Amino acid sequence: MKRRFIFISFLFLSIWITRADEPVRFTASAPSTAIMDQPFQLVYTVNANGRDLRAPNIANFDVLAGPFESHSSSMQIINGKTSSSVSVSYTYTLQAQKTGTFTIPSASLIVGGQKYTSNGVSIKVLPADANPPKSRGGSASSGNSQSVGKESLFIRTNVSKTNVHEQEAVLVTYKLYTLADVVQCVNRKMPDFNGFMKQDLDQSPNKQFSYENFNGHNYGTVVLYQVLLYPQHAGTIKIDKAVFEAGVRVQNHTSGNSIFDNFFDSYSNVSKIITAPAVSINVTALPGNKPASFSGAVGRFSMNSSITSQNVKANDAVTIKVNIVGEGNMKLIKNPDIKFPDGFELYDPKVTNNFKTTPSGVSGTKTIEYLFIPRHNGAFEIPSAEFSYFDIQDRTYKTLRTPAYHLQVQKGSSGDNSTVINNYVDKEDVRQIGNDIRYIETNNFELSKDDNLLFGSVNSWLMFVIPLLISMFLFIFFRKQAKDNSDISLVKNKKANKVAQKRLKLAQKLLSEGNKEKFYEEVLKAVWTYLSDKLSIPVASLTKEHVQLELSAHGIDETLIEAIFQNLNTCEFARYAPNSGQQEMGNLYDDTIKAISNIEENFKKK
Repeated sequence: MKRRFIFISFLFLSIWITRADEPVRFTASAPSTAIMDQPFQLVYTVNANGRDLRAPNIANFDVLAGPFESHSSSMQIINGKTSSSVSVSYTYTLQAQKTGTFTIPSASLIVGGQKYTSNGVSIKVLPADANPPKSRGGSASSGNSQSVGKESLFIRTNVSKTNVHEQEAVLVTYKLYTLADVVQCVNRKMPDFNGFMKQDLDQSPNKQFSYENFNGHNYGTVVLYQVLLYPQHAGTIKIDKAVFEAGVRVQNHTSGNSIFDNFFDSYSNVSKIITAPAVSINVTALPGNKPASFSGAVGRFSMNSSITSQNVKANDAVTIKVNIVGEGNMKLIKNPDIKFPDGFELYDPKVTNNFKTTPSGVSGTKTIEYLFIPRHNGAFEIPSAEFSYFDIQDRTYKTLRTPAYHLQVQKGSSGDNSTVINNYVDKEDVRQIGNDIRYIETNNFELSKDDNLLFGSVNSWLMFVIPLLISMFLFIFFRKQAKDNSDISLVKNKKANKVAQKRLKLAQKLLSEGNKEKFYEEVLKAVWTYLSDKLSIPVASLTKEHVQLELSAHGIDETLIEAIFQNLNTCEFARYAPNSGQQEMGNLYDDTIKAISNIEENFKKK
C-alpha cells in the first residue's frame, strides 16, 4: 500500500508539473445544423479539472438530458520528459422547438479560482422531412446490389453568379446530397472549363458534413469540389457536366424466414456513377471607355508606394516599392509602368505575390520593387505611375496613381560627372592607367652614314601612302559605325532577333526542366521584346493594337500577325491553366521560333 501511494503521488505530481504552464481551454461544440424532432448534443470541454459550471439560458431548445460529466486523462514519457493531458466534458441532449437559426450563449466555469468563458455556438434548425424516405440506404439481395434512386443520391452544380463581367470571379461548387450511407465519392471526369482562367480552392481532406433541407427532405451534404473561374471573353460560356463515382454502403438480406436472419445481415459497398449537371454563364463585355493604363484588372484594389531615398549620390542604388492590395483577378495584374529619366540604369522589377484564395475570390498583396541607379548628378523627377482597374461593385473604371518623386543626385565620391549613354551593358568607370612620360635612353649610341638612302625611294612613298589609306578607311568605317550606334532604334532593330533567340534558349532550358510558369513568362518576354526592338516601339506604347498597325505598315502578312498574337494569347492564358502539359509547351516553343523567323524573313525582303 505504501508503494502504491508513493507511485500515485508521484504520478499526480508529474501531471501537475507538466500542466502548470499549459493554458486553460474551455470550448463549446454542437452540430452546425439540426433537424426538428431529432435530438442532438451540446458539449462543453475543458482541459483541466473545473467546478461550478454555469450553463446559459438555452432558449428555443428543450433540454432532454444533462449535463453528463465525463473525465479522461493520459500521460506519456518521451526521452525522460513527462507530458500529460486532461479532458473534462459536460454533455447536454437538446431538441429544437422551431426552425430557424439560433445562437446558444457562452457558459462559464471556475478553474483554479479563475473564471473561464466558452464560445457561443450557432445552430441552424431545419424542418422535419415532409415525406420521410422509405430507406436511407437501400437493400440488396444476397449477391446482388440494389441501385440507389436519384432522389436519394445526387450532386448539384452551384454557381455563385450566372451573369458576370469579363474577369469577374465565379465560384463553382459541386455538392453531394444523400439519404444513403455514402462511404466515399471521387471525381472521374471534370469539365475543361474552356473560356475561363481556373483557380482551384484548397480542398480539406476531412470534408465537413452537414444537413440541408432540399425539396422537403433533409439531406446529408458535403462539398466535393470548389473552383474559382474568371471568364476570358464575352458571351454565353457553358460549363460541361462533371462525373463522380460514389461508394454506397447497402444491406444484404438473406433468403431465410427466421427472425434471426435480419440480426445477422451483412453490408457491402455498391459503386454508383453520379453526373453533375452542366451550367451556363452569361458574360458581359467590359465597357469600351477603357483608360490607357488598363491591362485587364477586375475587382477592388488600392495602391501605395514608397522610395528608399530622394537625396542620393551618383551610382547609388535606389528602390521604388509599389504595393497593390485588394481582391479580384490579382494573378493577371501587370506591373505599373514607371517612366524613368534618361541616364538611369534600370533593372527588371522584383515581384512578390502574397495571395490567398477563398470562396469569395483571390485577395492579397502584389509588391513590385523597381531598382535603378542614377549615373550622373542633377535634379530629376520620376513621374507617377498609373494602375487602372474595373471596379466590380461600382461597374466603372478607376485609376490609381503613385506620387511623383523628386530625386536630388549629388556627385559621387570619385567626382566623375561624365555623360552616360543609354547602353548600360558591361559598364565600367574610366580608369587612368598612368600619368607619367617614359623617356627613351639615347646614350652610348653609335651613328654611321648609309649610302642607300630610303627617302625618295618607292618603299618610302609606300610607307606614307599605305598607312594614310588605312587611316582613311578606318576613319570612314568607325564614323559609319558611330553613326549607326547613335541611332538606338536601328541598333535594337538589328539585334532584335539575336535578343529573342537568347531568351528563347533560356525558355528551352525551362521547358526541359518542366518549369511551366517561368517558361511561359520567358516566351512572353521574348516575343514582346522582339516586337518592341524590331518595330522601335517604346515599352509604354507597346500594345497589341499598336503592334498590329506597325506590322501591317511594314507589309507583314496578316497570317503571320495572327500567328504571333496567337502565341501571346496562349502564353497569357496557359501560365495559370491547369492542363497545359509538356507537349503543349513544346508546340508553343516551336510555333514562337517559327513566327519570329517568318517575320524576320519578311523584313529582309523589304
